Amino acid sequence: MTPKLANIIVIFAIVNIDNLIPDLMELKERKQIALLVGSLRKDSLNRKMARVLIDLTPDTMDLEIIEIGNLPLYNEDLEENTPREWAAFRKKIKEFDGIIFITPEYNRSTTAAMKNALDVGSRPYTHNVWSNKPSAVISVSMGAIGGFGANHHLRQSLMCLNAPVMAQPEMYIGGAADLFDEHGSLTDSRMEELVHKFFRAYSRWLCKFVE
Repeated sequence: MTPKLANIIVIFAIVNIDNLIPDLMELKERKQIALLVGSLRKDSLNRKMARVLIDLTPDTMDLEIIEIGNLPLYNEDLEENTPREWAAFRKKIKEFDGIIFITPEYNRSTTAAMKNALDVGSRPYTHNVWSNKPSAVISVSMGAIGGFGANHHLRQSLMCLNAPVMAQPEMYIGGAADLFDEHGSLTDSRMEELVHKFFRAYSRWLCKFVE
């Protein structure tokens, strides 16, 4: 069994929990969902996954990648004359109904860019833009464990920020170097079905917090 196939089967077993939950809740209106990509590399696997999500988005959602690479490192001293990048980012995130975080794993954690985005959005202290935003985390990695460490480290920060994170399905996408062709399209139809199941679960999660 190849590493690619093994990883897909493991993820399928986790996501298949989705089938046990009846579709009792449906979104009444189209929702705006922000995609935050932890990797800044232009051709990163995480960015490719974000584009796949956009291509497979259900008609109840609109997805948009919000760039985080231009945000100056958070420094509270700068709040006296707030950088325009911070102000624009905070304003933009407030407009969304939910957030999907897509992260690689760097040293068993998420990336510095992702953590900086969380810090920028969480301040000033009483203006946390992440609060009550229904969220989901997807980790994408070439490794066999699919960014498990980054996924859970990011979830820990989001809990502190009062961002309700969907518990299931857990999306650890390993062996990701083999999942995309030269155009960034998925090479395995089973992965496409996993994405559809993820969206069905996330739709139900959204229903718990937005109408």
